Amino acid sequence: MAQVPQTFFDALAVRTWCGLALESLGRAREEIDAINVYPVADGDTGTNLYLTVESAVAAVEAVFTAYDVGRPTLADAARAMAHGALIGARGNSGTILAQLLRGMAQVLAADGETAHTDGSGLSVALRRAADSARQAVAHPVEGTVLTVASAAADAADGAEGDCGAVARAAYEGARAALAATPGQLAVLERAGVVDAGGRGLVAVLGALVETFTGEAVPAASGVHTRVRGASAATPAAGDGALLAVVEECADVVETGGPAFEVIYLLEAEDAAVARLRERLDGLGDSLVIVGGDGLWNVHVHVDDAGAAVEAGVEAGRPYRIRITHFADGDAHTTGERSPRERIQRAVVAVVPGEGLVGLYGEAGATTVLARPGEPPASGELVEAVRRAHAREVVLLPNDADLRHTAAAAAEQARVEGIRVALIPTRSAVQGIAALAVHEPERRFDEDVVSMTSAAGATRYAEVAVAERQSWTMAGICQAGDVLGLIDGDVAVIGTDVTATAETVLDRMLSAGGELVTLVLGDEAPETIAEHLEARVRESYLAVDTVVYRGGRQGALLLIGVE
Repeated sequence: MAQVPQTFFDALAVRTWCGLALESLGRAREEIDAINVYPVADGDTGTNLYLTVESAVAAVEAVFTAYDVGRPTLADAARAMAHGALIGARGNSGTILAQLLRGMAQVLAADGETAHTDGSGLSVALRRAADSARQAVAHPVEGTVLTVASAAADAADGAEGDCGAVARAAYEGARAALAATPGQLAVLERAGVVDAGGRGLVAVLGALVETFTGEAVPAASGVHTRVRGASAATPAAGDGALLAVVEECADVVETGGPAFEVIYLLEAEDAAVARLRERLDGLGDSLVIVGGDGLWNVHVHVDDAGAAVEAGVEAGRPYRIRITHFADGDAHTTGERSPRERIQRAVVAVVPGEGLVGLYGEAGATTVLARPGEPPASGELVEAVRRAHAREVVLLPNDADLRHTAAAAAEQARVEGIRVALIPTRSAVQGIAALAVHEPERRFDEDVVSMTSAAGATRYAEVAVAERQSWTMAGICQAGDVLGLIDGDVAVIGTDVTATAETVLDRMLSAGGELVTLVLGDEAPETIAEHLEARVRESYLAVDTVVYRGGRQGALLLIGVE
Protein backbone atom coordinates (compact mmCIF):
# COMPACT_ATOMS: atom_id res chain seq x y z
CA MET A 1 0.00 0.00 0.00
CA ALA A 2 1.37 3.41 -0.98
CA GLN A 3 2.30 5.77 1.83
CA VAL A 4 0.28 9.00 2.03
CA PRO A 5 2.96 11.62 1.30
CA GLN A 6 3.87 14.46 3.65
CA THR A 7 4.12 17.80 1.85
CA PHE A 8 6.46 19.50 4.34
CA PHE A 9 8.49 18.68 7.43
CA ASP A 10 6.33 18.67 10.54
CA ALA A 11 6.00 16.42 13.59
CA LEU A 12 3.94 13.86 11.65
CA ALA A 13 6.62 13.73 8.95
CA VAL A 14 9.25 12.97 11.61
CA ARG A 15 7.04 10.22 13.01
CA THR A 16 6.36 8.74 9.58
CA TRP A 17 10.01 8.85 8.55
CA CYS A 18 11.21 7.14 11.72
CA GLY A 19 8.62 4.37 11.35
CA LEU A 20 9.44 3.76 7.69
CA ALA A 21 13.19 3.81 8.41
CA LEU A 22 12.71 1.16 11.09
CA GLU A 23 10.76 -1.03 8.67
CA SER A 24 13.38 -0.59 5.97
CA LEU A 25 16.26 -1.45 8.31
CA GLY A 26 14.30 -4.44 9.56
CA ARG A 27 14.10 -5.79 6.03
CA ALA A 28 17.76 -5.07 5.30
CA ARG A 29 19.22 -6.01 8.69
CA GLU A 30 20.54 -9.46 7.80
CA GLU A 31 22.05 -8.24 4.53
CA ILE A 32 23.80 -5.36 6.28
CA ASP A 33 25.05 -7.59 9.08
CA ALA A 34 26.47 -9.97 6.49
CA ILE A 35 28.58 -7.34 4.69
CA ASN A 36 29.95 -5.73 7.87
CA VAL A 37 33.75 -5.85 7.52
CA TYR A 38 34.81 -2.35 8.62
CA PRO A 39 35.94 -1.10 11.09
CA VAL A 40 35.43 -4.52 12.69
CA ALA A 41 33.96 -7.62 11.06
CA ASP A 42 31.60 -8.37 13.92
CA GLY A 43 28.50 -8.83 11.77
CA ASP A 44 26.20 -6.51 13.71
CA THR A 45 25.97 -3.20 11.82
CA GLY A 46 22.45 -3.86 10.55
CA THR A 47 21.28 -4.88 14.00
CA ASN A 48 22.92 -1.86 15.61
CA LEU A 49 21.33 0.55 13.15
CA TYR A 50 17.95 -1.09 13.68
CA LEU A 51 18.20 -0.79 17.47
CA THR A 52 19.29 2.85 17.20
CA VAL A 53 16.30 3.78 15.05
CA GLU A 54 13.97 1.68 17.19
CA SER A 55 14.97 3.81 20.18
CA ALA A 56 14.29 6.96 18.14
CA VAL A 57 10.86 5.65 17.16
CA ALA A 58 9.99 4.91 20.80
CA ALA A 59 10.98 8.45 21.84
CA VAL A 60 8.90 10.06 19.09
CA GLU A 61 5.89 7.88 19.89
CA ALA A 62 6.19 8.87 23.56
CA VAL A 63 5.98 12.55 22.60
CA PHE A 64 2.83 11.96 20.54
CA THR A 65 1.28 9.90 23.34
CA ALA A 66 1.84 12.76 25.79
CA TYR A 67 -0.52 14.98 23.75
CA ASP A 68 -4.14 14.14 24.60
CA VAL A 69 -5.29 16.93 22.30
CA GLY A 70 -3.47 18.13 19.20
CA ARG A 71 0.00 17.01 18.24
CA PRO A 72 3.57 17.98 19.14
CA THR A 73 5.50 20.65 17.29
CA LEU A 74 8.20 19.85 14.76
CA ALA A 75 10.80 20.91 17.34
CA ASP A 76 9.33 18.51 19.93
CA ALA A 77 9.35 15.56 17.54
CA ALA A 78 12.79 16.31 16.08
CA ARG A 79 14.38 16.66 19.50
CA ALA A 80 12.73 13.42 20.66
CA MET A 81 14.03 11.61 17.58
CA ALA A 82 17.56 12.83 18.23
CA HIS A 83 17.44 12.07 21.96
CA GLY A 84 16.01 8.60 21.42
CA ALA A 85 18.72 7.77 18.90
CA LEU A 86 21.40 9.16 21.21
CA ILE A 87 20.46 7.07 24.25
CA GLY A 88 19.81 3.97 22.16
CA ALA A 89 22.78 4.18 19.78
CA ARG A 90 24.60 0.89 19.26
CA GLY A 91 27.98 0.25 17.70
CA ASN A 92 30.08 2.50 15.51
CA SER A 93 27.50 3.01 12.76
CA GLY A 94 24.60 3.41 15.17
CA THR A 95 26.50 6.11 17.05
CA ILE A 96 27.24 7.98 13.81
CA LEU A 97 23.60 7.66 12.72
CA ALA A 98 22.54 9.17 16.05
CA GLN A 99 24.73 12.20 15.32
CA LEU A 100 23.32 12.48 11.81
CA LEU A 101 19.81 12.62 13.27
CA ARG A 102 20.95 15.09 15.91
CA GLY A 103 22.42 17.35 13.22
CA MET A 104 19.13 17.31 11.33
CA ALA A 105 17.18 17.99 14.51
CA GLN A 106 19.33 21.03 15.29
CA VAL A 107 18.12 22.62 12.04
CA LEU A 108 14.52 21.41 12.17
CA ALA A 109 14.06 22.49 15.79
CA ALA A 110 15.93 25.79 15.52
CA ASP A 111 14.22 28.97 16.67
CA GLY A 112 14.16 31.83 14.21
CA GLU A 113 12.15 33.73 11.67
CA THR A 114 12.76 31.15 8.93
CA ALA A 115 11.15 27.75 9.40
CA HIS A 116 13.17 24.89 7.91
CA THR A 117 10.17 22.85 6.83
CA ASP A 118 10.44 22.95 3.03
CA GLY A 119 12.89 21.54 0.51
CA SER A 120 15.57 24.13 1.14
CA GLY A 121 15.25 23.54 4.88
CA LEU A 122 15.69 19.80 4.38
CA SER A 123 18.82 20.49 2.32
CA VAL A 124 20.25 22.60 5.16
CA ALA A 125 19.39 19.85 7.66
CA LEU A 126 21.15 17.16 5.61
CA ARG A 127 24.27 19.33 5.33
CA ARG A 128 24.33 19.96 9.08
CA ALA A 129 23.86 16.22 9.66
CA ALA A 130 26.80 15.23 7.47
CA ASP A 131 29.11 17.89 8.90
CA SER A 132 28.30 17.16 12.55
CA ALA A 133 28.75 13.41 12.06
CA ARG A 134 32.15 13.91 10.48
CA GLN A 135 33.20 16.19 13.35
CA ALA A 136 32.14 13.56 15.89
CA VAL A 137 34.56 10.95 14.50
CA ALA A 138 38.13 11.30 15.76
CA HIS A 139 39.72 10.15 12.48
CA PRO A 140 37.24 10.21 9.57
CA VAL A 141 37.83 7.59 6.87
CA GLU A 142 36.51 7.82 3.31
CA GLY A 143 34.55 4.93 1.89
CA THR A 144 32.34 4.78 4.99
CA VAL A 145 28.95 6.06 6.08
CA LEU A 146 30.55 9.50 6.44
CA THR A 147 31.29 9.56 2.71
CA VAL A 148 27.76 8.47 1.89
CA ALA A 149 26.28 11.14 4.19
CA SER A 150 28.41 13.87 2.61
CA ALA A 151 27.40 12.77 -0.88
CA ALA A 152 23.74 12.86 0.12
CA ALA A 153 24.17 16.41 1.44
CA ASP A 154 26.03 17.49 -1.71
CA ALA A 155 23.25 16.15 -3.92
CA ALA A 156 20.60 17.82 -1.77
CA ASP A 157 22.46 21.14 -2.04
CA GLY A 158 22.05 21.09 -5.80
CA ALA A 159 18.40 20.07 -5.80
CA GLU A 160 15.44 22.36 -6.31
CA GLY A 161 11.84 21.80 -5.36
CA ASP A 162 9.90 20.45 -2.40
CA CYS A 163 10.99 18.00 0.29
CA GLY A 164 10.25 15.05 -1.96
CA ALA A 165 12.58 16.30 -4.69
CA VAL A 166 15.37 17.07 -2.23
CA ALA A 167 14.98 13.73 -0.44
CA ARG A 168 15.15 11.85 -3.74
CA ALA A 169 18.26 13.75 -4.81
CA ALA A 170 19.92 12.96 -1.49
CA TYR A 171 18.97 9.30 -1.84
CA GLU A 172 20.34 9.01 -5.36
CA GLY A 173 23.55 10.79 -4.32
CA ALA A 174 23.95 8.40 -1.40
CA ARG A 175 23.37 5.37 -3.64
CA ALA A 176 26.06 6.47 -6.07
CA ALA A 177 28.51 7.13 -3.23
CA LEU A 178 27.75 3.76 -1.66
CA ALA A 179 28.48 1.94 -4.91
CA ALA A 180 31.89 3.67 -5.02
CA THR A 181 32.94 2.76 -1.46
CA PRO A 182 34.86 -0.42 -2.42
CA GLY A 183 37.21 1.75 -4.49
CA GLN A 184 37.88 4.01 -1.51
CA LEU A 185 38.49 1.43 1.23
CA ALA A 186 40.78 -1.50 0.54
CA VAL A 187 39.12 -3.87 3.02
CA LEU A 188 35.80 -3.43 1.22
CA GLU A 189 37.38 -4.06 -2.17
CA ARG A 190 39.06 -7.25 -0.95
CA ALA A 191 35.80 -8.48 0.56
CA GLY A 192 33.86 -7.48 -2.54
CA VAL A 193 31.21 -5.55 -0.61
CA VAL A 194 29.99 -2.00 -0.13
CA ASP A 195 30.18 -0.27 3.26
CA ALA A 196 27.63 -1.68 5.70
CA GLY A 197 26.99 1.59 7.54
CA GLY A 198 26.55 3.42 4.24
CA ARG A 199 24.12 0.72 3.09
CA GLY A 200 22.08 1.36 6.23
CA LEU A 201 22.04 5.10 5.61
CA VAL A 202 20.76 4.52 2.09
CA ALA A 203 17.87 2.56 3.62
CA VAL A 204 17.10 5.44 5.99
CA LEU A 205 17.19 7.96 3.14
CA GLY A 206 14.94 5.70 1.08
CA ALA A 207 12.42 5.94 3.92
CA LEU A 208 12.74 9.74 3.73
CA VAL A 209 11.85 9.61 0.04
CA GLU A 210 8.78 7.50 0.79
CA THR A 211 7.75 9.91 3.55
CA PHE A 212 7.57 12.87 1.16
CA THR A 213 6.53 11.18 -2.10
CA GLY A 214 4.35 8.32 -0.92
CA GLU A 215 6.35 5.99 -3.15
CA ALA A 216 8.56 3.27 -1.75
CA VAL A 217 11.96 2.96 -3.38
CA PRO A 218 12.64 -0.52 -4.81
CA ALA A 219 14.21 -2.97 -2.37
CA ALA A 220 17.91 -2.06 -2.19
CA SER A 221 17.22 -0.13 -5.42
CA GLY A 222 20.18 -1.64 -7.24
CA VAL A 223 22.58 -1.37 -4.31
CA HIS A 224 23.66 -4.90 -3.44
CA THR A 225 26.56 -6.68 -1.90
CA ARG A 226 29.20 -7.90 -4.32
CA VAL A 227 31.14 -11.11 -3.83
CA ARG A 228 34.10 -11.17 -6.19
CA GLY A 229 32.01 -10.85 -9.32
CA ALA A 230 29.39 -13.32 -8.17
CA SER A 231 25.74 -12.38 -8.39
CA ALA A 232 24.57 -9.99 -5.69
CA ALA A 233 23.27 -11.45 -2.45
CA THR A 234 20.08 -9.83 -1.24
CA PRO A 235 17.78 -10.72 1.64
CA ALA A 236 15.53 -12.49 -0.83
CA ALA A 237 18.36 -14.79 -1.77
CA GLY A 238 18.04 -16.67 1.48
CA ASP A 239 20.27 -17.49 4.40
CA GLY A 240 22.66 -19.47 2.24
CA ALA A 241 23.58 -16.42 0.18
CA LEU A 242 24.04 -14.30 3.28
CA LEU A 243 26.22 -16.96 4.86
CA ALA A 244 28.32 -17.01 1.71
CA VAL A 245 28.90 -13.29 2.05
CA VAL A 246 29.93 -13.70 5.69
CA GLU A 247 32.34 -16.50 4.84
CA GLU A 248 33.84 -14.51 1.95
CA CYS A 249 34.29 -11.48 4.20
CA ALA A 250 35.90 -13.55 6.94
CA ASP A 251 38.61 -14.65 4.53
CA VAL A 252 39.83 -11.11 3.89
CA VAL A 253 39.59 -9.37 7.26
CA GLU A 254 42.93 -8.52 8.78
CA THR A 255 43.89 -9.78 12.19
CA GLY A 256 44.86 -7.46 15.00
CA GLY A 257 43.13 -4.42 16.39
CA PRO A 258 41.82 -3.60 19.86
CA ALA A 259 40.17 -6.38 21.83
CA PHE A 260 37.16 -4.52 23.26
CA GLU A 261 34.35 -2.26 22.15
CA VAL A 262 33.31 0.14 24.93
CA ILE A 263 30.11 2.17 24.76
CA TYR A 264 28.50 4.32 27.45
CA LEU A 265 26.25 7.29 27.96
CA LEU A 266 27.99 10.17 29.71
CA GLU A 267 26.72 13.19 31.59
CA ALA A 268 29.50 15.77 31.30
CA GLU A 269 30.35 19.34 30.39
CA ASP A 270 31.72 20.26 26.96
CA ALA A 271 35.21 21.03 28.29
CA ALA A 272 35.45 17.66 30.02
CA VAL A 273 34.36 15.88 26.83
CA ALA A 274 37.08 17.65 24.85
CA ARG A 275 39.66 16.27 27.28
CA LEU A 276 38.01 12.84 27.11
CA ARG A 277 38.39 12.79 23.32
CA GLU A 278 42.13 13.29 23.65
CA ARG A 279 42.42 10.64 26.35
CA LEU A 280 40.42 7.98 24.49
CA ASP A 281 42.12 8.76 21.18
CA GLY A 282 45.37 7.71 22.81
CA LEU A 283 43.86 4.48 24.13
CA GLY A 284 42.38 3.00 20.96
CA ASP A 285 40.61 3.62 17.66
CA SER A 286 37.15 3.93 16.10
CA LEU A 287 36.48 6.78 18.54
CA VAL A 288 33.10 8.45 18.11
CA ILE A 289 31.60 10.82 20.69
CA VAL A 290 28.18 12.24 19.83
CA GLY A 291 25.62 14.35 21.64
CA GLY A 292 25.73 17.63 23.48
CA ASP A 293 23.87 19.74 26.03
CA GLY A 294 25.36 17.69 28.84
CA LEU A 295 24.52 14.19 27.50
CA TRP A 296 26.89 12.21 25.27
CA ASN A 297 27.23 8.76 23.76
CA VAL A 298 30.80 7.48 23.77
CA HIS A 299 32.06 4.68 21.50
CA VAL A 300 35.64 3.43 21.24
CA HIS A 301 37.64 0.26 20.49
CA VAL A 302 40.42 -0.36 23.04
CA ASP A 303 42.58 -3.04 24.57
CA ASP A 304 42.12 -1.64 28.09
CA ALA A 305 38.36 -1.41 28.65
CA GLY A 306 38.83 -0.40 32.28
CA ALA A 307 40.92 2.61 31.29
CA ALA A 308 38.23 3.73 28.84
CA VAL A 309 35.58 3.59 31.54
CA GLU A 310 37.85 5.32 34.07
CA ALA A 311 38.37 8.13 31.58
CA GLY A 312 34.60 8.55 31.47
CA VAL A 313 34.43 8.68 35.26
CA GLU A 314 37.02 11.45 35.28
CA ALA A 315 35.00 13.40 32.69
CA GLY A 316 31.58 13.03 34.31
CA ARG A 317 29.06 10.30 35.09
CA PRO A 318 29.12 7.33 32.72
CA TYR A 319 26.23 4.88 32.75
CA ARG A 320 24.62 2.19 30.59
CA ILE A 321 28.14 0.88 30.09
CA ARG A 322 28.48 -1.89 27.48
CA ILE A 323 31.75 -3.74 26.97
CA THR A 324 32.04 -6.31 24.18
CA HIS A 325 35.04 -8.58 23.82
CA PHE A 326 35.60 -9.03 20.11
CA ALA A 327 37.13 -12.47 20.59
CA ASP A 328 33.67 -13.68 21.64
CA GLY A 329 32.53 -13.21 18.05
CA ASP A 330 34.25 -13.01 14.69
CA ALA A 331 35.79 -9.55 15.04
CA HIS A 332 39.48 -9.23 14.14
CA THR A 333 39.63 -12.96 13.37
CA THR A 334 40.04 -14.78 10.08
CA GLY A 335 37.56 -17.56 10.57
CA GLU A 336 40.06 -19.88 12.25
CA ARG A 337 38.05 -19.95 15.51
CA SER A 338 35.39 -22.65 15.40
CA PRO A 339 31.84 -21.43 16.09
CA ARG A 340 30.95 -21.47 19.77
CA GLU A 341 28.59 -24.35 20.54
CA ARG A 342 25.14 -23.28 21.70
CA ILE A 343 24.24 -24.18 25.24
CA GLN A 344 20.99 -26.06 25.75
CA ARG A 345 19.08 -23.50 27.83
CA ALA A 346 19.38 -19.95 29.12
CA VAL A 347 17.32 -17.36 30.96
CA VAL A 348 17.05 -13.78 29.68
CA ALA A 349 15.69 -11.24 32.15
CA VAL A 350 14.93 -7.52 32.17
CA VAL A 351 16.14 -5.98 35.44
CA PRO A 352 15.44 -2.46 36.76
CA GLY A 353 18.74 -1.68 38.50
CA GLU A 354 22.48 -2.33 38.39
CA GLY A 355 22.40 -4.22 41.69
CA LEU A 356 20.00 -6.79 40.30
CA VAL A 357 22.16 -7.24 37.21
CA GLY A 358 24.76 -8.86 39.44
CA LEU A 359 22.19 -10.95 41.31
CA TYR A 360 20.58 -12.28 38.15
CA GLY A 361 23.99 -12.78 36.56
CA GLU A 362 25.16 -14.91 39.48
CA ALA A 363 22.08 -17.07 38.92
CA GLY A 364 23.16 -17.58 35.32
CA ALA A 365 20.76 -15.19 33.57
CA THR A 366 21.57 -12.93 30.63
CA THR A 367 20.31 -9.50 31.64
CA VAL A 368 18.90 -6.41 29.96
CA LEU A 369 19.09 -3.29 32.12
CA ALA A 370 15.96 -1.12 32.13
CA ARG A 371 16.63 2.30 33.59
CA PRO A 372 13.84 4.53 34.92
CA GLY A 373 11.96 6.01 31.99
CA GLU A 374 14.00 4.01 29.47
CA PRO A 375 12.27 0.64 28.90
CA PRO A 376 14.12 -1.68 26.52
CA ALA A 377 12.85 -2.07 22.98
CA SER A 378 12.03 -5.43 21.44
CA GLY A 379 15.26 -5.35 19.45
CA GLU A 380 17.29 -5.16 22.65
CA LEU A 381 15.51 -8.23 23.98
CA VAL A 382 16.13 -10.11 20.73
CA GLU A 383 19.79 -9.14 20.90
CA ALA A 384 19.98 -10.48 24.48
CA VAL A 385 18.37 -13.75 23.40
CA ARG A 386 20.97 -14.09 20.66
CA ARG A 387 23.74 -13.21 23.14
CA ALA A 388 22.58 -16.01 25.44
CA HIS A 389 23.53 -18.38 22.58
CA ALA A 390 21.15 -21.13 23.63
CA ARG A 391 18.78 -23.50 21.86
CA GLU A 392 16.09 -22.84 24.47
CA VAL A 393 15.45 -19.53 26.25
CA VAL A 394 13.17 -18.55 29.10
CA LEU A 395 12.31 -14.85 28.87
CA LEU A 396 11.42 -12.86 32.01
CA PRO A 397 10.18 -9.30 31.21
CA ASN A 398 9.69 -8.44 34.92
CA ASP A 399 7.33 -5.59 34.04
CA ALA A 400 3.66 -5.69 33.06
CA ASP A 401 4.22 -2.85 30.58
CA LEU A 402 6.81 -4.93 28.70
CA ARG A 403 4.43 -7.80 27.95
CA HIS A 404 3.86 -6.90 24.30
CA THR A 405 7.49 -5.90 23.75
CA ALA A 406 8.67 -9.23 25.14
CA ALA A 407 6.10 -11.13 23.08
CA ALA A 408 7.37 -9.47 19.89
CA ALA A 409 10.97 -10.31 20.82
CA ALA A 410 10.04 -13.93 21.55
CA GLU A 411 8.30 -14.25 18.20
CA GLN A 412 11.33 -12.86 16.36
CA ALA A 413 13.64 -15.26 18.18
CA ARG A 414 11.39 -18.19 17.27
CA VAL A 415 11.62 -17.18 13.61
CA GLU A 416 15.41 -17.49 14.01
CA GLY A 417 15.00 -21.07 15.24
CA ILE A 418 15.32 -20.47 19.00
CA ARG A 419 12.76 -22.11 21.27
CA VAL A 420 11.49 -19.35 23.56
CA ALA A 421 9.08 -19.47 26.49
CA LEU A 422 7.78 -16.14 27.80
CA ILE A 423 6.89 -16.12 31.48
CA PRO A 424 4.76 -13.00 32.14
CA THR A 425 6.60 -11.81 35.25
CA ARG A 426 5.37 -8.36 36.35
CA SER A 427 8.14 -7.48 38.79
CA ALA A 428 11.80 -8.26 39.38
CA VAL A 429 10.85 -10.07 42.61
CA GLN A 430 8.72 -12.50 40.61
CA GLY A 431 11.72 -13.03 38.35
CA ILE A 432 13.88 -13.80 41.38
CA ALA A 433 11.35 -16.41 42.50
CA ALA A 434 11.32 -17.97 39.04
CA LEU A 435 15.11 -18.11 38.88
CA ALA A 436 15.26 -19.79 42.29
CA VAL A 437 13.53 -22.90 40.92
CA HIS A 438 15.18 -22.88 37.47
CA GLU A 439 16.83 -26.23 36.66
CA PRO A 440 18.47 -26.41 33.20
CA GLU A 441 18.71 -30.21 33.41
CA ARG A 442 14.94 -30.59 33.52
CA ARG A 443 12.80 -30.96 30.42
CA PHE A 444 12.10 -27.52 28.97
CA ASP A 445 8.34 -27.65 29.49
CA GLU A 446 8.70 -28.85 33.07
CA ASP A 447 11.20 -26.11 33.85
CA VAL A 448 8.92 -23.44 32.38
CA VAL A 449 5.91 -24.71 34.33
CA SER A 450 7.89 -24.74 37.58
CA MET A 451 9.26 -21.22 37.01
CA THR A 452 5.83 -19.91 36.01
CA SER A 453 4.27 -21.40 39.13
CA ALA A 454 6.91 -19.86 41.40
CA ALA A 455 6.48 -16.44 39.79
CA GLY A 456 2.69 -16.63 40.00
CA ALA A 457 2.83 -17.56 43.68
CA THR A 458 4.81 -14.40 44.47
CA ARG A 459 2.82 -11.28 45.27
CA TYR A 460 4.68 -8.12 44.41
CA ALA A 461 4.65 -4.53 45.59
CA GLU A 462 6.65 -1.37 45.31
CA VAL A 463 7.03 1.88 47.21
CA ALA A 464 7.55 5.00 45.11
CA VAL A 465 7.06 8.76 45.24
CA ALA A 466 4.22 10.35 43.25
CA GLU A 467 5.46 12.71 40.54
CA ARG A 468 2.16 14.60 40.16
CA GLN A 469 -1.41 14.78 41.41
CA SER A 470 -3.44 11.80 40.29
CA TRP A 471 -6.54 9.72 40.98
CA THR A 472 -5.72 6.25 42.34
CA MET A 473 -7.52 3.23 43.74
CA ALA A 474 -6.67 4.55 47.21
CA GLY A 475 -7.85 8.11 46.56
CA ILE A 476 -6.24 11.29 45.26
CA CYS A 477 -2.48 11.59 45.67
CA GLN A 478 -0.41 14.75 45.47
CA ALA A 479 3.06 15.22 44.02
CA GLY A 480 5.56 14.08 46.64
CA ASP A 481 3.22 11.61 48.36
CA VAL A 482 4.60 8.14 49.10
CA LEU A 483 2.68 5.45 47.22
CA GLY A 484 2.46 1.79 48.10
CA LEU A 485 1.44 -0.32 45.09
CA ILE A 486 0.38 -3.93 45.55
CA ASP A 487 0.11 -6.12 42.45
CA GLY A 488 0.25 -3.00 40.29
CA ASP A 489 -2.48 -0.94 41.99
CA VAL A 490 -2.02 1.90 44.48
CA ALA A 491 -3.13 0.53 47.85
CA VAL A 492 -1.57 3.00 50.31
CA ILE A 493 -0.92 6.75 50.18
CA GLY A 494 1.37 8.09 52.90
CA THR A 495 3.92 10.72 53.77
CA ASP A 496 6.68 8.57 55.27
CA VAL A 497 8.53 5.94 53.23
CA THR A 498 9.18 3.49 56.06
CA ALA A 499 5.67 3.73 57.50
CA THR A 500 4.11 3.26 54.08
CA ALA A 501 6.34 0.26 53.36
CA GLU A 502 5.36 -1.31 56.70
CA THR A 503 1.66 -0.88 55.92
CA VAL A 504 2.13 -2.46 52.51
CA LEU A 505 4.07 -5.39 53.97
CA ASP A 506 1.41 -5.99 56.65
CA ARG A 507 -1.33 -6.10 54.04
CA MET A 508 0.61 -8.55 51.92
CA LEU A 509 1.44 -10.86 54.83
CA SER A 510 -2.16 -10.82 56.10
CA ALA A 511 -2.86 -13.36 53.37
CA GLY A 512 0.09 -15.53 54.49
CA GLY A 513 3.59 -16.04 53.24
CA GLU A 514 6.85 -17.85 53.93
CA LEU A 515 9.51 -15.58 52.42
CA VAL A 516 9.76 -11.80 52.08
CA THR A 517 12.11 -10.34 49.47
CA LEU A 518 13.16 -6.70 49.77
CA VAL A 519 15.00 -4.93 46.93
CA LEU A 520 16.27 -1.52 48.01
CA GLY A 521 16.72 1.40 45.62
CA ASP A 522 19.54 3.89 46.02
CA GLU A 523 17.23 6.53 47.49
CA ALA A 524 15.53 4.30 50.07
CA PRO A 525 16.08 5.31 53.73
CA GLU A 526 19.16 3.62 55.21
CA THR A 527 17.22 2.06 58.09
CA ILE A 528 14.22 0.78 56.16
CA ALA A 529 15.51 -2.76 55.62
CA GLU A 530 16.42 -3.18 59.29
CA HIS A 531 13.02 -1.84 60.35
CA LEU A 532 11.06 -4.14 58.05
CA GLU A 533 13.14 -7.19 58.97
CA ALA A 534 12.42 -6.49 62.64
CA ARG A 535 8.71 -6.10 61.85
CA VAL A 536 8.63 -9.51 60.16
CA ARG A 537 10.53 -11.21 63.02
CA GLU A 538 8.29 -9.76 65.71
CA SER A 539 4.91 -10.14 64.05
CA TYR A 540 5.10 -13.10 61.65
CA LEU A 541 6.45 -16.40 62.86
CA ALA A 542 8.32 -18.69 60.47
CA VAL A 543 8.62 -15.99 57.78
CA ASP A 544 12.12 -15.37 56.46
CA THR A 545 13.41 -12.14 54.94
CA VAL A 546 16.08 -11.63 52.30
CA VAL A 547 17.43 -8.20 51.27
CA TYR A 548 19.09 -7.14 48.02
CA ARG A 549 20.47 -3.82 46.79
CA GLY A 550 18.88 -2.84 43.49
CA GLY A 551 20.73 0.39 42.73
CA ARG A 552 19.04 3.02 40.54
CA GLN A 553 15.84 1.08 39.94
CA GLY A 554 13.15 3.77 39.88
CA ALA A 555 11.14 2.52 42.86
CA LEU A 556 12.43 3.17 46.37
CA LEU A 557 11.61 -0.39 47.38
CA LEU A 558 10.41 -3.61 45.74
CA ILE A 559 8.69 -6.20 47.93
CA GLY A 560 7.94 -9.81 47.15
CA VAL A 561 6.02 -12.27 49.31
CA GLU A 562 6.08 -15.99 48.49
